[in-house]
Amino acid sequence: MLFGQLRIKFGLVLSLLALVMLSVSCHRSDEERSKILKIYNWADYIDESVLDDFKVWYKEQTGEDIRIIYQVFDINEIMLTKIERGHEDFDLICPSEYIIERMLKKNLLLPIDRNFGSTPDYIGNISPFIQTQLNKLSQPGMKTTDYAIAYMWGTAGILYNEKYASREDVSSWSCLWNPSYKGKILMKESYRDAFGTAVIYANAQSLREGKITIEDIMNNNSHEAVDLAEKYLKDMKPNIAGWETDFGKEMMTKEKAWLNFTWSGDAVWSIEEAASVGVDLAYVVPSEGSNIWYDGWAIPKYARNIKAASYFMNFLCRPDIAMRNMDATGYVSAIASEEILEAGIDTSFVKKCDLTYFFGNIPGVDSVNVNPALYPDKSVVERCAMIRDFGSDTEYVLEMWSHVKGDNLNIGILILIFAVFGVLFILSVYKRYIRYKQNKRHRRRKW
Repeated sequence: MLFGQLRIKFGLVLSLLALVMLSVSCHRSDEERSKILKIYNWADYIDESVLDDFKVWYKEQTGEDIRIIYQVFDINEIMLTKIERGHEDFDLICPSEYIIERMLKKNLLLPIDRNFGSTPDYIGNISPFIQTQLNKLSQPGMKTTDYAIAYMWGTAGILYNEKYASREDVSSWSCLWNPSYKGKILMKESYRDAFGTAVIYANAQSLREGKITIEDIMNNNSHEAVDLAEKYLKDMKPNIAGWETDFGKEMMTKEKAWLNFTWSGDAVWSIEEAASVGVDLAYVVPSEGSNIWYDGWAIPKYARNIKAASYFMNFLCRPDIAMRNMDATGYVSAIASEEILEAGIDTSFVKKCDLTYFFGNIPGVDSVNVNPALYPDKSVVERCAMIRDFGSDTEYVLEMWSHVKGDNLNIGILILIFAVFGVLFILSVYKRYIRYKQNKRHRRRKW
């Protein structure tokens, strides 16, 4: 009896000790985690020296040390899966606009903590134009710009070789369906951009007549619109040399392709690389209109260091940091300060652009010498629109994309495949027949 009571008391003591140890361990773990900032970004999408500079700046502003764990992804949906299903505790992610919208719908984002104390709030440097665009993604009770900051932005258009294609030809999406360029066209491996291009071209006449807006077209996810896109994409396919994610830049520089549907940042990189080897490339947003895209930073639901994440977002909005990231990536920052404008002026471009939509009331911004691939004229932006999240129609759009990508095989290749499988089947049957005959003889000998 006494032994039993002692055993019970001893067990209670052990349990209490275990709880104390667990509490201490959890406290230590939380304390250590508060000194770590976990960032999940696209590859090659930041000047990595900025990460080191942030640690110094964060110490100056808060008196706290911070260690950065930095990882990269190459597909929006992979990043989203890690957050939504894997509950990964990244503190910062860099999704595209439609993923920001999807995460807001699913309540997967946390609000930015803009209580920076004596530290200036640089988030106000973001262009009001882009803030307005992102806020179109807002959900009931959730304003987008309370949950995400814009990072880089750009357009989708045609990169072309001036030796083989005229600007007049490529100034319409019809060039992608022109048999003169058969086998010389590259398309981005992007179902969203492919869909957008197809529905714009299919509705070109209605756009010209003002019967419909580019925003309406880009965000009509009805089955009829998706089926129409499938038809036009299949009609385009005989001209397509390949669907690329990154090799298009090299193919264009080496003149193995003449036209490349691509994004403005990639186009600028390609133009500069090609010029160094004597190849003249140029970029244009077709007259019918196109996709305008935005990438941003956000704090996912399972983040464990909201403070450091918010400070990092603020740091990225400093004009000097924004310029460094632009130089490193080739893309255009969402920051619209005078320093950014001055850095963008390039008198080698003769045609002046109206950038009032982006830079606001800065004097002289209505007529600026800039690279139009980086900063398109107001008239170009007005014929572009953001492709939003397809929502419940995403699966149907992906099914359409699989139809487009899956019927690349012509009849000759299909016949060859069936012939190979036929020969393999005959060989398999023959081998089984020989094995059967051998076994039969063996049984006879044994008998």
